[in-house]
Amino acid sequence: MSEKVPVYDNHIHMSPSGRNVDALREFQAAGGTGLTLVTLPYKEVQISKGEDFARSYEITYGLAERARECTDLEINIAVGPYPVLIIPLAEAYGLERAEEMLMKGMDDAARDVAEGRAVAIGEIGRPHFPVSQEIWDASNRVLLHGMELARENDCPVIIHCESEAGTDRSLAELADMAGLDRGLVVKHSSPPWVTDEETHGVMPSIPASKSNLKEALSKGTDRFMIETDYIDDPEKPGAIMSVNTVPKKVAAWVANGQVPEESIYRICRDIPDSLYKR
Repeated sequence: MSEKVPVYDNHIHMSPSGRNVDALREFQAAGGTGLTLVTLPYKEVQISKGEDFARSYEITYGLAERARECTDLEINIAVGPYPVLIIPLAEAYGLERAEEMLMKGMDDAARDVAEGRAVAIGEIGRPHFPVSQEIWDASNRVLLHGMELARENDCPVIIHCESEAGTDRSLAELADMAGLDRGLVVKHSSPPWVTDEETHGVMPSIPASKSNLKEALSKGTDRFMIETDYIDDPEKPGAIMSVNTVPKKVAAWVANGQVPEESIYRICRDIPDSLYKR
């Protein structure tokens, strides 16, 4: 594969207890050129107050710094309070206090974007499985606040949430309430919804499986990004997908010529640049 062809994975995690830099070395060796590094709920930081989220973001920044020293990759950082944490936090401290903690985590993520330490707020959103109405409503309040902060900072939000028929419409409506451009709402782990009717203006980031990519490309548009959601868990090597999946997929596109080069550039360079280099 030509070195000039961009290969961008829009959702990768690194963990202090995982392969971290070695995984990104493998990604680069396979042809990777850039990625979005998304913070995780690290086991090294137990969240018991809102300020603890900022402590976890520091781990992400430290891992990114090491990776930049050891690779030539473009690394765009997203930080934010992981939305599913609202459930154990509500069980431990009550829902009102849990919501306050996530709001503080959101405020600190936006501060870091304003200071140039991160370029996106994420992954934020709501649990991807059925929850009580109270948890759902609180999650949407936190998400709306995150979108308002993203509007103030002119940055994207990376969304972790359910994937159902009305999901993108719901996210688009929340963005409208926040005054945030719908195109700055990135739906992580999106089904191959790529047409205007399917996305309602939300930007899909699609897991790089063969079936997903074939369906997305069959719809006559290249308005999407691709991702692995590599979680860097030493107990689950290769989960969710192996770190070299996106380079392999792009290499196959180049080799078989079935995806026009201009589409590869749009998916792996133009769209990420428009989102993260604002």
